[in-house]
Amino acid sequence: MMNQFDLENRLIDFAVLIVDFTDKIPKTRTGNHFAGQLIRSGTSPALNYGEVRGAESRKDFIHKNQIVLKELRETYNALRILDRTGRYQKLPILERVLKEANELVSIFVKTIQTTKKKSIDSACYQIAHRKSHINHSSSHRSTG
Repeated sequence: MMNQFDLENRLIDFAVLIVDFTDKIPKTRTGNHFAGQLIRSGTSPALNYGEVRGAESRKDFIHKNQIVLKELRETYNALRILDRTGRYQKLPILERVLKEANELVSIFVKTIQTTKKKSIDSACYQIAHRKSHINHSSSHRSTG
């Protein structure tokens, strides 16, 4: 299982990969547009992940991970658009960056799902515990 430090390094490596890829995109109108978009959305996850690590609550943790996920999905879709044009197939780095973007999206989807499930499980436990405590207290009152 990947820890937070490993994931942060992986996001930084992904940002570097995005920078390397965008430097190879031809300086055309389309290339410039997507290069700028990829620089913004593709480096953002590494920058925002520090906020995830500093989350103040489980709800905050989920929210900040959702922001990282949003940026990763945006990056992945921009890469898919470039891939489908067929103009960037000669850039071998494209396949690698697409694969990594997809894997990172999967990691963050799973992280968010798992955290939400833990939140629900925790809330259910607390409700059950309160009901048990209330039932226990009322049975003592009725017998006393």
